[in-house]
Formats: sequence, structure tokens, C-alpha cells
Amino acid sequence: MVATRTPDDLPNRLAVFPLSGIVLMPFGHLPLNVFETRYLNMIEDALGTGRIKGRILGMIQPRHNQTDLVADDAPLYDIGTAGRIVQFQDPGNGRYLITLEGLARFRVTATIPPDPDRGYRWVEANFEEFEDDLNPVEHKDGPGRERLLELMHDYFGDNDIAADWGAVSDAPYDALIASLAMSCPFAPQEKQALLECTNHEQRARMLISLFEMNTNSIAPDPGSLKH
Repeated sequence: MVATRTPDDLPNRLAVFPLSGIVLMPFGHLPLNVFETRYLNMIEDALGTGRIKGRILGMIQPRHNQTDLVADDAPLYDIGTAGRIVQFQDPGNGRYLITLEGLARFRVTATIPPDPDRGYRWVEANFEEFEDDLNPVEHKDGPGRERLLELMHDYFGDNDIAADWGAVSDAPYDALIASLAMSCPFAPQEKQALLECTNHEQRARMLISLFEMNTNSIAPDPGSLKH
């Protein structure tokens, strides 16, 4: 039997990785291609020095959409997700390839300026209102699975996005919702709204609305995420 986890199991001070248009859902898996010096330092500190506890980082979006490098003082959204590094590769080309597994959402209670020696930012994080993220219950199919799959098929076709439709059909509904919220190339504000939904049923309804609004639109290829 798996022990129940609580917010006390997570650090209340998180090194954060701000990226526009990228969200991490609880229990989702997010691949990242890391190349900025400050974030290479962060990964090394998470894996080797003990400066970052438990290999746990915070994924969060800057409030203003930024296609270039995110400034050290860029305002951040109030809600992000703590994730643990579960895969790591060093290809030897000055980049690290990692995968984060989402643990729970957090609310930022304070921001901390970057350490001048390491370059990355920290926040004070509170997990209390997202305790249910840590111990989700098994859900039956929520609202509109058939409608969601129909719209997803149209949206993926319009935007030339490949999918393993057998795996999609077999996926638990809440896992499917989390994956779509993370991987579909919606606007950063739309992704943040999906992240902040109370539960997967609310997130499913929002996804259906977003697919209905975005079907037949042209979106960029959601290839490897880079930073």
C-alpha cells in the first residue's frame, strides 16, 4: 500500500524553471532540452550538490509571453507545479535532456532574486490548497469523452499532429486530459487556465471549449521543448 503524501513532504522553497507556453500537470511527464547556463547549473545542483532537495524543481510560466530568454525579474504567475527529475541524459554537447514528473501544484507566496553565482530563481511555495494533487482518486470517465476525442481528432488533423490513437482510446480519462493540457499548442494564458482548473472534469470542459475555438486554426509543431 502506497503511503499517503502531504504538502509537508515537499520543499517550501523551490528553484523555478520559467517557460512561456509550458505547463506541468500533476503526474504528467514533461521532457525538456536544457541549454541556458543558469538552468544547467540548476540541474547540476538538483542532481549532484544537494543544494536542491529531492531533485524537485518548480515549473511556472512568466506572466508575459516571452519567445526569447526569460528575464531574471520577469513577473511569474501565482501557480506552478513542482516536478521531480525522473530521467536525465548528458549528450555531451553542452545540453541536458531531462524529464520531470509532476507532483503537485503550488501557489507562490514570495519570489527570491537569483543567486548571482548560479543564476536561477527561487520562490517560496505553498501546497496546502492543492493537497488533492498528491493523492488523486481513480475517476471514471468524466464529461464529454466522446466529444473530446472527436474534437481532438479534428484538431490534430488540422495541425498535422501525430497521435497513437489506440493509446489515446485506452488512456484513463484524467491522464488523457492532463496529457492534452500539457502537449497541445494552446496560448500561454489558455495553458495557465487549464493548469488552474480545480479538477479533471473542469479541465475536460475547458479543453472541449478550446478545441471548439481552435479547430481549423494553424498552430506550430509541438516538437521538442527547449530552453
